[in-house]
Amino acid sequence: MTLSLPTSYSTLPFQHIRVSHIPESSPTPTPTILITLYRPGKHNAFTDTMAEELEIAFNLLSLDPRVKCIVMTGHGKMFCAGADLEAGLSYENDTALTHRDGGGKVALAIHRCAKPTIAAINGSAVGVGITVTLPTSIRIVSSTAKIGFVFARRGIIMEACSSYFLPRLIGLSRAVHLTTTGSIYPSTSPLLSSLFSEILPPEQVLPRALELANDIAQNTSAVSTAVMRDLMWRGPGTAEETHLLDSKVLLELFRSGDKNEGIKSFMEKRNPEFKDNMQENAPDVWPWWKPVDTKPPATIEELAQKLKKTEMEPELFEPETPRLLGEKCAGTNEDDDYTF
Repeated sequence: MTLSLPTSYSTLPFQHIRVSHIPESSPTPTPTILITLYRPGKHNAFTDTMAEELEIAFNLLSLDPRVKCIVMTGHGKMFCAGADLEAGLSYENDTALTHRDGGGKVALAIHRCAKPTIAAINGSAVGVGITVTLPTSIRIVSSTAKIGFVFARRGIIMEACSSYFLPRLIGLSRAVHLTTTGSIYPSTSPLLSSLFSEILPPEQVLPRALELANDIAQNTSAVSTAVMRDLMWRGPGTAEETHLLDSKVLLELFRSGDKNEGIKSFMEKRNPEFKDNMQENAPDVWPWWKPVDTKPPATIEELAQKLKKTEMEPELFEPETPRLLGEKCAGTNEDDDYTF
């Protein structure tokens, strides 16, 4: 995968999101980056375009060593009203094998992001508007926000991988209650207890999130935060297995540049200057889990087109009988090539 990191995120031609350096006056990427869901007049309703842009943004920022922490918020008084029912979502030509939930693709991009992420939920968040925040490291919410897992009232199921994240964050009992009723609750409801790190007046949500992001960017190791998050989300099933894995990871990080800088800066009573990143300095044991390929399987026609590019004979295929190759070709899709 060839990828050129942008010289500026604030000038990228996104339609339904805005990406800002913090401070905004900086012409080049800063340690803290702000992503704003941006659909004025539409309550930042979620669209296919927004999903694609969020996925690209988080994937880019994850790989950028200049970036240390990412904040996501909504434009105006609403965080996100959920899916845009008027615009609709593209699925007419999909099959059970090829369809990939757009909210889920964004959730996985956030979940896999090598940088700490903070959701500054400045207003109400409904449906995918709330589920897309579940993989973030920290969620700060407005005290006046309304939160709704409304899927049962729309005749669908929870998306954005939220059946995985929600019960692990707040417990199975409350997750089932929220999704079974499909009701909208105040952010202060006991049913949402432990979902949000802080509940603040709306005007304080984004400033607090940026304050926290700047503190994380200035004082923590990107490798430490990423590996600890993965240990909690993707850790072994027993205490004994966890002990063995912890021991391997600790030994590697004991020998890391960030560990040396962490101790040296502490002894010298100054802020650390951590330089390690997950692209170059991840522990050898990482990832300790088996990665899952979520790309859709290739079709006969797609493979034929690839063979044409290599000047091989397309007659080997039968374009008049389209069919899916299934699992045997699930890994044949090339990674997207984003170049800015």
